[in-house]
Amino acid sequence: MYDVEKIRNDFPILKTKVHGKPLVYLDNAATTQKPLYVIDKTNNYYNKYNANIHRGVHALSQEATEEFESARIIVKNFINALGKNEIIYTRGTTESINLVASSYGKKNIKEGDEIIISTMEHHSNIVPWQMLCAEKKAKLKVIPINDEGEIIFEEYEKLISEKTKFVSVVYASNSLGTVNPVKKIIDFAHSYNIPVMLDAAQAVNHLKIDVQELDCDFLAFSGHKLYGPTGIGILYGKVNHLDNMPPYQGGGDMISKVTFEETTYNELPHKFEAGTPDIAGAIGLGAAIEYVQKIGLENIAHYENELLNYATNAVSDLQGLRIIGTAKEKISVLSFHLENVHPHDVGTFLDFEGIAIRTGHHCTQPLMKRFNVPATSRASFGLYNTREEVDVLVRGLTKILEVFG
Repeated sequence: MYDVEKIRNDFPILKTKVHGKPLVYLDNAATTQKPLYVIDKTNNYYNKYNANIHRGVHALSQEATEEFESARIIVKNFINALGKNEIIYTRGTTESINLVASSYGKKNIKEGDEIIISTMEHHSNIVPWQMLCAEKKAKLKVIPINDEGEIIFEEYEKLISEKTKFVSVVYASNSLGTVNPVKKIIDFAHSYNIPVMLDAAQAVNHLKIDVQELDCDFLAFSGHKLYGPTGIGILYGKVNHLDNMPPYQGGGDMISKVTFEETTYNELPHKFEAGTPDIAGAIGLGAAIEYVQKIGLENIAHYENELLNYATNAVSDLQGLRIIGTAKEKISVLSFHLENVHPHDVGTFLDFEGIAIRTGHHCTQPLMKRFNVPATSRASFGLYNTREEVDVLVRGLTKILEVFG
């Protein structure tokens, strides 16, 4: 049985009051709250064995290194990578995508080549490829979506040509909640020997990910969307790709030997981890994965899906509310637009009710243009949200419609 009240007790911040009212936190697509288990593991690093890793022979450094590398193995097992050398620590999804665009892209993309993304991409999966295309005189092509917010697969098939050299698509949309048919997208690209990258920032805390089963070439996600710390993320890459890519940044730890004449680079994964990393963040990410695994991702997904259905039905009766994104396969994201009310006003009004949602373009401006709205209001649910909180949201929206109607 899914015991949401027991889970809520693991999150100290959920006892917070905002404007004198109990916090209803529905901004999980932006970042999730952190359980005490993750907070304690992160604090333990600073309280008990704070030291730099890999180079120290003293006890604290040895312990820090062991915990840091143990977290890497937790990540490796979590996504079923072949080896821990395929797991690169980064600052987050954005840096992971930039790393691939910069390193793989600069080596393999040439003038006239084409890179494919989709209409529903976050800016972090648009801008790095635009920058690469501008530098290489390559072309960015975009898969269209239908009115429900689903990729039109037939149009994707038409975009693939002998000029296509890379595909990078989002696994689950932060703005719509759409879960894309990524296995089908990968298989089709691979039939033309085209590598595929997945932006899994929104998928990783809702869906079980198996990179070997998906057969993706690269995959990126952030710790803070997964109930872990901010400032830590993961780039997964197939070892043959990573071996052939030049370093992303130069500095300490990514080298094997340095002279003033030349540098030889460290082995994977350290080749891509220049400088002192976010050690506490990596350890906290490992703890966050252990936490969600204890509850079970399938249990979480089932519960969140029920919550999304409940919320969708509840807001569907509100006059003047239009849901943006009605795909058949969705994670727990509910984006909507209220007639005659700007999303900024919706967010401000709800804040005074203690309700935290996200309003704006959600770093997906081309997607907003596709739906002909300047912005949306977005409630996104996590493993600790309840039906009672959905009811509070609906009462808040009802008040807004009364005031602005």
